[in-house]
Amino acid sequence: MAAALGEEAPDNEDYYSLLNVRREASQEELKAAYRRLCMLYHPDKHRDPELKTQAEQLFNLVHQAYEVLSDPQTRAIYDIYGRRGLEMEGWEVVERKRTPAEIREEFERLQREREERRLQQRTNPKGTISVGIDATDLFDRYDEEYEDVPGSSFPQIEINKMHISQSIEAPLTATDTAILSGNLSTQNGNGGGSINFALRRVTSAKGWGELEFGAGDLQGPLFGLKIFRNLTPRCFITTHCALQFSSRGIRPGLTTVLARNLDKNTVGYLQWRWGIQSAMNTSIVRDTKSSHFTVAMQLGIPHSFMMISYQHKFQDEDQTRVKGSLKAGFFGTMVEYGAERKISRHSILGATVSVGVPQGVSLKIKELEKQRESTASDILHKKQEAEAAVRLMQESVRRIIEAEEARMGLIVVNAWYGKFVNDNSRKNEKVKVIDVTVPLQCMVKDSKLILTEASKAGLPGFYDPCVGEDKSLKVLYQFRGVLHQVMSADNEALRIPKQSHRIDADS
Repeated sequence: MAAALGEEAPDNEDYYSLLNVRREASQEELKAAYRRLCMLYHPDKHRDPELKTQAEQLFNLVHQAYEVLSDPQTRAIYDIYGRRGLEMEGWEVVERKRTPAEIREEFERLQREREERRLQQRTNPKGTISVGIDATDLFDRYDEEYEDVPGSSFPQIEINKMHISQSIEAPLTATDTAILSGNLSTQNGNGGGSINFALRRVTSAKGWGELEFGAGDLQGPLFGLKIFRNLTPRCFITTHCALQFSSRGIRPGLTTVLARNLDKNTVGYLQWRWGIQSAMNTSIVRDTKSSHFTVAMQLGIPHSFMMISYQHKFQDEDQTRVKGSLKAGFFGTMVEYGAERKISRHSILGATVSVGVPQGVSLKIKELEKQRESTASDILHKKQEAEAAVRLMQESVRRIIEAEEARMGLIVVNAWYGKFVNDNSRKNEKVKVIDVTVPLQCMVKDSKLILTEASKAGLPGFYDPCVGEDKSLKVLYQFRGVLHQVMSADNEALRIPKQSHRIDADS
């Protein structure tokens, strides 16, 4: 059954919203909602071939939702993990007599095992572009010496460095992954690049090992071995051995990092590096939903320093972050501040200004491109599915309106769903809201309309017109011959009619 569900239903389908029932709904409530939608979408009620095909698809989706929620075991799994949980290997062997809490514990174990098997079963392309801009002339100019030079009145701002990197992971077996990466760098007119190949094997649930081979035009071939191991549930160690071949001979290097989780959001690190730029480093990193804080100290040759940095994460759609840091050592003192923001679904643009003594002032612009996953087809599918549902509802809505008019009951005059804007921007409202008059009227029963505490985007005939934005439902309806109006938030329960929705005759 799980495989069949996985083939047809979208991953983001909310079965509770589809049936318009509470998450605590009883078996009787589920059955009543299921029967109502089956009567609406039953293929035998439609003679038109196109409508009949659309009705079959929606009828099957409703049937899948009811099949999952009506079984206590599959419902418990769905409540914990969503529809993806039903696809997890091994779920069918869970004892049916177990409680939801026991099922949760069993599934957490199955999920860990599955993630271990699939840890390296993903191709994960990543790319970074970093540009450094020298803006020292803005702050430290020699105007008196160059007054007679043409064009000297304008400060000189130049790009003095650039770095581009790209990596891709390719699964070979359930435990082996190949990683190919490369980078190109240029600074003050001098440039170079390198390419690296690594083969990683997951040896157990507690660790993995990696062989690394690299070559570049600046430092010659490199051979390395990296080992990761969990020592305890809260402590792990990473060791990296490398042999760097250059014109000066073979240069060995060894880096060991010991880390421990101090609490849920804080990790402490101890690092020892021998060989190329030997050093000892200790740091504490605290990462929460709204901030990222780091304090570090290093003693080494040739660099010793102390550093403190803070990053604030705004809880907005664009994932805006502002950051600042102070670093002081034998090389001098440097202050950095900057910000980054998500500019598209897969790209982040950031800028950092560095002010240092004796380094001067520089500006670095970075664009991080994440793995691309197209969702346009999913959005189009939901819109087409909603439009098909509305066409199937037409005959039922006609009968419902006739029955409600006969009893002076509930008539939905107009209903809109989406993001509402102010009067000055009314021209953009068509892009942000959709007409849901027919779907709401179709849900009216005995002069009542009840919507549960779930996103309205999952209701039959609805879809999300503005993904990621706050949405509302606005309804203008008539009851007992009097106009009423109400606006409710997307996840807010709604019950119609109510006297408080009544529109005064004077207004």
